[in-house]
Amino acid sequence: MATFVGTTPGGTTPAGMTSAGTTPESEKDAEFQEHEKILSPDFLSVAQIAEMLAEDVDGVQQKLEKFLNFKNLETCLKEASLLDYYVSGFLWAKGMDFSVIQYSKFMTLLDMLLHNLRTLHMSLEDSIKWLGEVMAEIGPSHKNEKWNIFDVKQASAIVDYLKISLFQHYKLYEFLFFSAREEIVIGAEQLIEVVNPADQPFPDPLEEGISFDIYSTFIESPPPLDMEIKGLNQEQGPEQSQPEADTSETDLLVGFTIEEIKSVLDQVTDDILISIQTEINEKLQIQEEAFNARIEKLKKA
Repeated sequence: MATFVGTTPGGTTPAGMTSAGTTPESEKDAEFQEHEKILSPDFLSVAQIAEMLAEDVDGVQQKLEKFLNFKNLETCLKEASLLDYYVSGFLWAKGMDFSVIQYSKFMTLLDMLLHNLRTLHMSLEDSIKWLGEVMAEIGPSHKNEKWNIFDVKQASAIVDYLKISLFQHYKLYEFLFFSAREEIVIGAEQLIEVVNPADQPFPDPLEEGISFDIYSTFIESPPPLDMEIKGLNQEQGPEQSQPEADTSETDLLVGFTIEEIKSVLDQVTDDILISIQTEINEKLQIQEEAFNARIEKLKKA
């Protein structure tokens, strides 16, 4: 027969129940469920931890790289830093000879500290306070000894490790998550110029170190005078040309005075000089355009 103790506005309250309508057992269950939420969900599963425990240092790194789905370790500083953070933490825990559940909670603790920094923008002081609250729940100071995951020595070692691994370099991790980094140039396009063909108005390859002005003025030989005169005769046309047999037997200067001959020579010389000057100016203009093109290419590079 049931025993009832106390009364309620609508009837009686069964023995062993509180005024709020809950039993001590239900309160313990609620407290247990609340405790189970600490450091949940797990960062690594039990199966993943078991796989990593069977590996050496390189194997642990490869496993974590696979579990975290890091694809750009060779070029991404962020992924490389995070992988080093987790690998170092797991290897340290391996040296502490933790149990599987201790491995799980410790790795989740490492991940949650970075999560608070990355998403909640926790300061160093807030992260230290949060760590103290978590260690109070899973450490030796908890009132229920059954829920103590780490003993006093292990909890102290964890705090010391976090001090030298994360907290000591907290500013660097803030920079890693919140500071934009310049893109590193890992390749560059270069333009290579080859020697121009010999028929172009440029110096030969052995003289390309000399400016074109000096080359054209002091090195390049001017065209022979007789070739210029021959070219002028060819331009006059066949109707004005005399047979070679007739000109060879007569003196071309007969009937001309010295003054007239000098006047003709001066005129021919002026024409030749003007032609040479025009050619030099054209070459200089071409050379200037070539130098401007090189300068533009260098600017683009």
